[in-house]
Amino acid sequence: MAVRLPWAGDLGMHAAVLERLRTDLLHPGNPLVDADTPSPYVSPWTVLLALLGAATGWDTFSVLRAAAVVDLVLLVTGVSAFVRTFTRARSAVPMALLCLLLLYGVRLFAWSGFPGLTSLALTLAYPSTFALALAFHLWALLRGALAHGWGLPGHLGLGLLPAVVVLAHPFTGAVAVLGAAALLLGARPWPTGAAWVRMAAVAVPALAVLACWPYYPFFSLLGADGLDAIHRPLYDHLGTKFCLVLLGVGALAVRWWRDRRDPLALFFVLGAAVFALGGLTGHQAWGRILPAALIPAQLALAIEVAGRRPRDLLVPLTALVLGIGAWTQAGVLTYVLRPAAVPPVLRHVHRIAPWPSFRWVAREVPKGATVMTDNYYALRMIPAYGPYTVAPAYPDVFLRDEGRRWEATRRYFAPAASRAERLGILKEYGVRWVLHKGGRAGLPQGDPALRKAVRGPAGFVLSEVVVR
Repeated sequence: MAVRLPWAGDLGMHAAVLERLRTDLLHPGNPLVDADTPSPYVSPWTVLLALLGAATGWDTFSVLRAAAVVDLVLLVTGVSAFVRTFTRARSAVPMALLCLLLLYGVRLFAWSGFPGLTSLALTLAYPSTFALALAFHLWALLRGALAHGWGLPGHLGLGLLPAVVVLAHPFTGAVAVLGAAALLLGARPWPTGAAWVRMAAVAVPALAVLACWPYYPFFSLLGADGLDAIHRPLYDHLGTKFCLVLLGVGALAVRWWRDRRDPLALFFVLGAAVFALGGLTGHQAWGRILPAALIPAQLALAIEVAGRRPRDLLVPLTALVLGIGAWTQAGVLTYVLRPAAVPPVLRHVHRIAPWPSFRWVAREVPKGATVMTDNYYALRMIPAYGPYTVAPAYPDVFLRDEGRRWEATRRYFAPAASRAERLGILKEYGVRWVLHKGGRAGLPQGDPALRKAVRGPAGFVLSEVVVR
């Protein structure tokens, strides 16, 4: 997956961030549109990747491939370190990895910040995967600090980790914080007063880093609106998406029966409560906390199975459930195998289809130029190569004229718009190129304001604006 980088999601956004940072490390501006605004997508991880690209000369997608490898190593080692704080059973870590990858449901599901096989196949290079990997390391270190009585310097150093997680991906940061709270509430023995003071000290460097982050005011994100609509699907089809996790919930119940303060059980309760509250109050963006309910259930099952004999009913039942999960997500093989190499039985398994390529546009449009388009895929992919679009494909709380840009794009392609109005829009936003698809309104081919540059696949025509 790191080599192929299958593209059916937000990869273009993260590539665009790297492009802007490589152009101007200190003032990258908005990654999608030509506007000098702060961006919440700039994190310590993306800054480090931009520096890697500058030092090596690698192109942006080579840097993302390297990021995918690092993310994978950090995730596997993080899961291993965290699971080993609960059990030393040799099979626990492999079982944990299998459960995190496969224990979901019978309906295909993929979203950044979720460690499912399909999700990771598409998001391996994302900052969300980096943040989740660090979250596992954070939880493992926190368990070690509680068990071994770390001193104040160790706790202050530990505080840098949650800050990096939160800046890399705020939603995963919320999952990490809930997990840390559950570990504290479930600590055995109950922490002393001095231990609580040291734990509180973890927040000092974390809050300091968040407050001083130079690329955007982090605390402005709290209470930001406009993110609920795109997260509504997280509350749809819950039964078919996550039915297999019920076996893990059963394992959590067993652990809770043995210990009313079991950290994994508390983690699940906190995550499920926030997720349910988001659905009840209409704050669907809170649905991104769902890994806080899924991960403890998946790990609980892995840990329980690792301590059982093969003849125990739970072992074959888990194998059956994981097999169902593997079959549901078997379409990921098509991302890395040649079509002829895919087994015939898997060729019609449902998958999330990769998006079409717009690299042909990047060959014509220089970096920093603005493209007018309203195509769903083009808006999300063209900025990955360096150009801007008029309307941003993703919501941005710091882009004040986001709605106006979308309205201008709709007006340009509206059948009733006049030529003068369209020319005015192109001039207002400094548009140098128009990506037009057959059948769509806009300045017609042959208009003296346009010069056809190239005809692309699926009826696309890329035209250069020659009248400014």
